[in-house]
Amino acid sequence: MLNEIFAEQLRKILGEEQCFIQEPMSRHITFRVGGPADYYVRPTGQQIRPVLALCRQFEIPWMVKGNGSNLLVGDRGIRGLVIELGKMAETVTLEGTLVRAEAGALLSAVAWQAARQGLTGMEFASGIPGSMGGAVVMNAGAYGGEMKQILERVTVLTEEGEEKTLELQELDLGYRHSCIPENRYIVLEAELRLQKGDEEAIRQRMEELRAQRTGKQPLEYPSAGSTFKRPEGYFAGKLIQDAGLRGYQVGGAQVSEKHCGFVINRDQATAGDIRQLIRDVQDRVEAQSGVRLEPEVRFTGEF
Repeated sequence: MLNEIFAEQLRKILGEEQCFIQEPMSRHITFRVGGPADYYVRPTGQQIRPVLALCRQFEIPWMVKGNGSNLLVGDRGIRGLVIELGKMAETVTLEGTLVRAEAGALLSAVAWQAARQGLTGMEFASGIPGSMGGAVVMNAGAYGGEMKQILERVTVLTEEGEEKTLELQELDLGYRHSCIPENRYIVLEAELRLQKGDEEAIRQRMEELRAQRTGKQPLEYPSAGSTFKRPEGYFAGKLIQDAGLRGYQVGGAQVSEKHCGFVINRDQATAGDIRQLIRDVQDRVEAQSGVRLEPEVRFTGEF
């Protein structure tokens, strides 16, 4: 049941335009599925602290999302508050080879902004659909590059509202991993160290990667990108193909025929369809190869 007093206090902090009640999550994740969040807010960086304090006061659970490109939200939605760090927190500044980007800035936009300044090192990120905050949280990577190669430090907010600066070595960055989720930190800003390069060569490399993505990935359908983490010594897409699952469907969800590593929302899938398909793939691949695939997609909400 919604707490009207809590909702009213949220509006006082954020204003009507940044606060939504019973907001469909299908509007906010790239799978285009998911039921409503009880409360959905778009704070500026300065507004996060009072929002967290209000959640503690009313004992309202909360979660943070960026661009929603690695989430699967259940069909019954999310009980509690969703904090979107997006357009209200997307400032990017460049000083020499140092790039400072707020958590809501799109990773691809930062990469192209760096390219225009002749800065190299972010070419791998130019087609990743996530936000800077999400990229830090999961140490996002593609085409041989990953965030830990360019990150210097990250500013975070603790659950208690304390601002901290974490140096690269404190982030415990590994394959699709950082210490941020386990500590319930909220990324506010990331500092990246790039290198001077040739703008034309940087742009050419980014266009090459764009062409590769377009040719090999099912970008015409809603998805969350690569659905599974890469198992050590294997490729998830190859294991799925070898298990005979190319084109396999559950309801409106499908293993992409174009790239078996992608689960897509082919035809009005539900979150339940997608979750069941992912489980079926895990079971079939394990039976075929003995490898249990681990989802890269994060499941949240009530299914």
